[in-house]
Amino acid sequence: MADKPKKLRSTEWFGGDGKNAFMHRSWMKNQGLPADQFDGRPVIGICNTWSELTPCNAHLRDIAERVKRGVYEAGGFPLEFPVMSLGESNLRPTAMLFRNLASMDVEESIRANPIDGVVLLVGCDKTTPSLLMGAASCDIPAITVSGGPMLNGDYRGQKIGSGTHVWQVFEEVKAGRVSTADFLAAEQGQSRSPGHCMTMGTASTMASMVEALGIGMTDNAALPAVDARRRVLAQMAGRRIVDLVRQDVKMSKILTRAAFENAIRVNGAIGGSTNAVIHLIAIAGRLGVELSLDDWDRLGRDVPTIVDLMPSGRFLMEDFCYAGGLKVVMRALAEKGLLHLGAMTVTGQTVGEIVRDVPNYNPEVIRGFDNPLTAHGGIAVLRGNLCPSGAVLKPSAASEHLMRHRGRAVVFENIEHYHARVDDPALDIDENCVMVLKNCGPRGYPGMAEVGNMSLPTKVLKKGITDMVRISDARMSGTAYGTVVLHTAPEAAVGGPLALVRDGDMIELDVPGRRLHLEVSDAVLAERRKSWKPPEPAMAGGYQRLYIEHVLQADRGCDLDFLVGKRGAEVPRHSH
Repeated sequence: MADKPKKLRSTEWFGGDGKNAFMHRSWMKNQGLPADQFDGRPVIGICNTWSELTPCNAHLRDIAERVKRGVYEAGGFPLEFPVMSLGESNLRPTAMLFRNLASMDVEESIRANPIDGVVLLVGCDKTTPSLLMGAASCDIPAITVSGGPMLNGDYRGQKIGSGTHVWQVFEEVKAGRVSTADFLAAEQGQSRSPGHCMTMGTASTMASMVEALGIGMTDNAALPAVDARRRVLAQMAGRRIVDLVRQDVKMSKILTRAAFENAIRVNGAIGGSTNAVIHLIAIAGRLGVELSLDDWDRLGRDVPTIVDLMPSGRFLMEDFCYAGGLKVVMRALAEKGLLHLGAMTVTGQTVGEIVRDVPNYNPEVIRGFDNPLTAHGGIAVLRGNLCPSGAVLKPSAASEHLMRHRGRAVVFENIEHYHARVDDPALDIDENCVMVLKNCGPRGYPGMAEVGNMSLPTKVLKKGITDMVRISDARMSGTAYGTVVLHTAPEAAVGGPLALVRDGDMIELDVPGRRLHLEVSDAVLAERRKSWKPPEPAMAGGYQRLYIEHVLQADRGCDLDFLVGKRGAEVPRHSH
């Protein structure tokens, strides 16, 4: 690597003695910046998703200050800027609808401004992929710093996990086994500190993906948000990004095919969220790295889940941190020959150098390959006449007795139909049926909301049943669980076979055989298609119209078609 790039981007703004340079420097100096800040040192953007409406990221202002310290210490010039923040718990109809919009904000903010390298401050689920996607399209040096998980949830002496506790106990309320008052009393106990979900939900999964991909610092995945070491990590990231700029280490040098293969296997070992499938395919697409559903199945199929965390297991992210964190998992994978050890990371070390000889401080939390939580973890990619382009299921969160199942379909045409019908005493449904939810995919919802883990009918819950096979074109929260088939593609709203399923149809699920089959003849389906009409969009104009017209299907990462690819960071024209 060269010691220094030929020319920093920021000198196009701040260098020289002409009119434009005068303007750029003069207006910046109204913030009290000394002249030597514009002497050609690396300008580091700090891309911050802080927002009080995104509770998982509400502490990122402090993290940004720690990054700035590191940048200054290394001789750089830090400049913080805001981008759209996607709070999973508050945004309607779903944060996923706005992931691509936020990525556009990030991409254009980086390209249009005098930034040589960027530190991406993320936390809540979609903030991680949106920032990585936007920065990847510019392909400048970057480091991602996650905000970290909350402390373990605690309620009356019981360890409770973000989201997972909600799904579990709410169904107990429906079944009449837990009072509403007791359910609501756990609200504060679930969320005791700053940070994102402390289960292995999508936020923790994506923080782990950042570390596994090598685009974040070591221990990025698990250090709690309130742990002093999280602030040290942020400060060290500030120092390191200046080095990456001077060495011209762009994102494309880190996020290689080998890095994505490592991340897929890590996801299997940690019991990571199904949402990682969509996000990693989208990130890879921005860099021109080929990544498909078949890669997820091939690379993750034989990887056991060895991290015993909710929703698949018993423990939480704080426990994972104290056990040694993600590098312990990666060492276990490396010892089985399942990682590309030569993959470079933003730390300057290879994966092999980082994971060599790291100790496991708690083999209950991080198990060995000889005692896995689930022998075959990863993400199961299903094929069949119901999902020609694929569907996914998370084996570590599913029920073993339902992994091969044949049942009668009970169909919900959309989420409103589901809510109106699921607890109707007259509904003909039992635990052997297959619940089918339509029109909740990328275009149908729109945004592919996390509604795939449908709550079971009350009359089934009252029998003590806790799981049924559920199929949809939706997603589910990474904190959720169950034998839930997700991301069915093509989705119902574009005329995928899911749109043609009717009450009473028999459906066969064979997870070991990777098969999802609708037992209806092609001739009958063709006849049904004649009367099918696409649903009317929820909104006729604005961003939702742009999204619906251009979003790709789940098997292709749900990016907008015109955003795929790497456009670089060059802007030759001046603004004045």
